[in-house]
Amino acid sequence: MTVKVGLPPIADEETRVFILGSLPGERSLKEGRYYAHPRNQFWKLVGAVIGKDFHALPYDERLPVLKRHGIGLWDVVGAARREGSLDAAIRDASHNDIGGLKRAYPQLKAIAFNGGKAAKDGLPLLSGDQGLKLYALPSSSPAYASMPLAKKTEAWVRLREVVAP
Repeated sequence: MTVKVGLPPIADEETRVFILGSLPGERSLKEGRYYAHPRNQFWKLVGAVIGKDFHALPYDERLPVLKRHGIGLWDVVGAARREGSLDAAIRDASHNDIGGLKRAYPQLKAIAFNGGKAAKDGLPLLSGDQGLKLYALPSSSPAYASMPLAKKTEAWVRLREVVAP
């Protein structure tokens, strides 16, 4: 099984909420871009949160928009063995320092987990009560097609309470 290494965080000193996935899929790793698979609904979901049509923007223009709204991106898993892109195939995971996010980003108010695997692995990595709001969101992955986009959007728009206007 091949070892996959995740992407660096997208964040700055104004980051108020991190959206954490599990480990980027094959396409994202190959392109070096978060949520690169065209069927991944991430950009639609985060667009609903901030009122922006991300599909109209090239990737390099999407990231500054996220930062202006205080949104950072990263993953719970820093590296793991995995064939393909499914979370269920992740083996021997080493995790990113999720517990250190509040120290590294003092404006941080919340962490949102994009999918069940991210929440399952990420929640135990948070040391004690850091005063952060925590959100377990439905996965934006095309592999999680059993929940309609409208239902996912209902859950994701709760992030508006922590996203900068």
